[in-house]
Amino acid sequence: MGRRKERRIDCYRSSQKILLVGEGDFSFSGCLARAFGSASNIVATSYLDEDSVVYKHSTSVPHLDELERLGGLLLYEVDVHKMHIHPVLKKMKFDVIIFNFPHAGHFCVHETNRALIEMHKGLVGAFFKSASKMLNRGGEVHVRHRDDNPYNRWNVVLLAGEADLKLKEKVDFQKSDFPGYNNKRGGNVHTNRTFRIVCAFTFKFALDLP
Repeated sequence: MGRRKERRIDCYRSSQKILLVGEGDFSFSGCLARAFGSASNIVATSYLDEDSVVYKHSTSVPHLDELERLGGLLLYEVDVHKMHIHPVLKKMKFDVIIFNFPHAGHFCVHETNRALIEMHKGLVGAFFKSASKMLNRGGEVHVRHRDDNPYNRWNVVLLAGEADLKLKEKVDFQKSDFPGYNNKRGGNVHTNRTFRIVCAFTFKFALDLP
């Protein structure tokens, strides 16, 4: 039997081992799985337990069902601070690790609040340090992030550099490139609502750049 034909969507290929962290309603990983015709190369994770995912993101149910049907691995209660020592993930290496619009949660303060910004930076910095230990040779870490105020004050490139990850490329992000993707809010405030995606980019980082 011949090898399965490689399929693509945007910069992702079905031949890559892909880890998605901090998934909201799992619509991004579902989009990749549909494009590939399989989810056997996909590990999709949430920091919530399974019941909380379904409760907070009612739109997640069809995506979870589809990912399971297509052979994806779903993991819950995955802490991005220490993914590399997770009982399952510590045995794996990945070609691409994706964190879409990282956020430490919405609280009753404005996004410009200094303490909240520091909380976000702590989350993203810890993610980079953990992710850098989980890459195959030539692997990349992709973070989708708004680059306008106050989100540019997170300094994601600097945070990545502290984990020895160098910026390889920064490209415009267009949600329409990923049919069916619904960006969801984190934390406990209006959790199943989307948020405005403006001035958004995909930051691509790698370890082994000159």
